[in-house]
Amino acid sequence: MADQPEQQQAHPSTKPYLIRAIYEWCTDNGFTPYLAVVVDASTRVPMEFVKDGQIVLNISFEATNGLKMGNEFIEFAARFGGVQRDIQVPIGRVAAIYARENGHGQGFEVSDLVSEAKPEAQLDAAAPAATPGRPAPGGKPKLTVVK
Repeated sequence: MADQPEQQQAHPSTKPYLIRAIYEWCTDNGFTPYLAVVVDASTRVPMEFVKDGQIVLNISFEATNGLKMGNEFIEFAARFGGVQRDIQVPIGRVAAIYARENGHGQGFEVSDLVSEAKPEAQLDAAAPAATPGRPAPGGKPKLTVVK
């Protein structure tokens, strides 16, 4: 009996399976699956679209290219402002998956632990460091001459 808590921790998380199940439910019923993500250094998303440390991603078949929903990461390519970007979201950073049309879905606890993401996966290299008039994340404000 004393080993029971250790055995429970050894089991894989149900979270990636539930995410895939809600995704399948959305697509089977003609709904648009949205993924709510709490962004940190382990997520690779276009930072200019992050608001209050979160981003909501449309992960429908029509909006993504090469969608892979693994047990550790959700990866795909998508267009943001007409520019294709590679997206990588650790499963632990997913806050919810739900249908856009009716809000039905599943919320999750977000892991505070930084995942063992690939170093190049920390920020989207295609994302600009800052948009004009906005400071780079974690940096000082900078004036830019616009001609």
